[in-house]
Amino acid sequence: MSERARRALVLGGSYGGLFAARVLSEQYDEVLIVDRDRLVGETGPRRGRPQGRQINAMHVRGLQVTEELFPGFIKELVADGCPTGDYAGSVRWFFNGQPLRREDIGYTAVPATAPLMERHLRERVEQLPEVRFVERCDIVDLVTTDDRTRVTGARVRHLEGDGGEEVIEADLVVDATGRGSRTPAMLEKFGYPRVPEDRIKINLGYVTQHYEMDDDPWEGDLAFIPVAFPDSPRGAIFTQTDHGKVELTVYGLLGDHPPTDQEGFYGFVKSLSVPDIHEALRGARPIDEPVAFHYPVTLRRRYERMSRLPAGLVVTGDAVTSFNPVYAQGMTVAALSALTLRRHLRRDAEPDPAAYFRDLARNVIDAPWDMTTTVDLGFPGVPGHRPLKVRFLQRYLALVQAAATQDAKVTTAYMRAAGMVDQPQALMRPATLLRVLVGALRHRTGGQARQPALVRQR
Repeated sequence: MSERARRALVLGGSYGGLFAARVLSEQYDEVLIVDRDRLVGETGPRRGRPQGRQINAMHVRGLQVTEELFPGFIKELVADGCPTGDYAGSVRWFFNGQPLRREDIGYTAVPATAPLMERHLRERVEQLPEVRFVERCDIVDLVTTDDRTRVTGARVRHLEGDGGEEVIEADLVVDATGRGSRTPAMLEKFGYPRVPEDRIKINLGYVTQHYEMDDDPWEGDLAFIPVAFPDSPRGAIFTQTDHGKVELTVYGLLGDHPPTDQEGFYGFVKSLSVPDIHEALRGARPIDEPVAFHYPVTLRRRYERMSRLPAGLVVTGDAVTSFNPVYAQGMTVAALSALTLRRHLRRDAEPDPAAYFRDLARNVIDAPWDMTTTVDLGFPGVPGHRPLKVRFLQRYLALVQAAATQDAKVTTAYMRAAGMVDQPQALMRPATLLRVLVGALRHRTGGQARQPALVRQR
């Protein structure tokens, strides 16, 4: 391409695409975001994000990065009716059906429905002068040089008007099209090796419904979160969210999915290991119908293991790794992936895809993937190899969870790791290890009897 303004092309207006566009705008004169949906001005769920009616959460580290990239973002959410509280101290966590001891840890949680969170992020990206949205376009193919060594753009088909095709040229293409990304198939077509994949079949199904409530079962807290465990592979997230709404997601693994008829849905809620949510629903008024989503496998595409890659192309967000959504890591990983991409951008050169993917794997994806995979493989019905390291970590996490029912400091350490503020290895620091062992022993020998969950426990 001759001397001209530099252009980056982002495929997909997902969270990953929006975060990528933000950092690309620092180095490129023009950033185009292509999506099949209409994005600008939209306020509700969109077809291209099938989980848009489901629970939506961002971990501590994700909010920190979002605030760094979009200063004032949290204040904007709160001003638009989102509640706020402490990530650990304001949430009633239950593991193995037992409440965790908790304390404020100084990190903010801001529950927001998916459409509201996405709209605010999109509006901030819209304000960037370098960014432009190319809406209602289907992505047909990548475009390369004749020798297939460089990606030079993408061919798109307009979904409105005459339905014609157009080639959009770019100096860098970023695939942010989510877990359905066709980049692996396109690379094979261009003669590149198959992208290695890791898959874990969890057969997760979850259902979300929204309510209005006159009573406050949280007594100042934000949420009840009973987490599924092997003896009861059903869990829930019951939380306040924007504009006074209440959002309930219930889920089951290994095919044990919640029904969507109202009677069956309430029956599933009643079967949870913690009865408090079912009791709270007695005074709730549904404002919509239960909506289901099926998530058969977690998926990690191992681009870092590719022997060769074309220049001019990188991949981000769920298009690289699609985590078990129960653990709410997707948005945080998308935000951290943008920071990784930023490290590899230069004004006078394009990023080296191989170096980018290695950095992304090592410093962003490995830790949360290993942690959540360890938890998923703790369910005996989930197929997969369980080497000694995984079995050791599963045993240690069980001790951590038991100790957290006795010691708020252990809960804090666990939530810092789960919130991706600390690496999981932090749970094995000597001081934490001692607390884990003491707390687990107290739990095994009786410890403190469980208090009613509706009593605020500190």
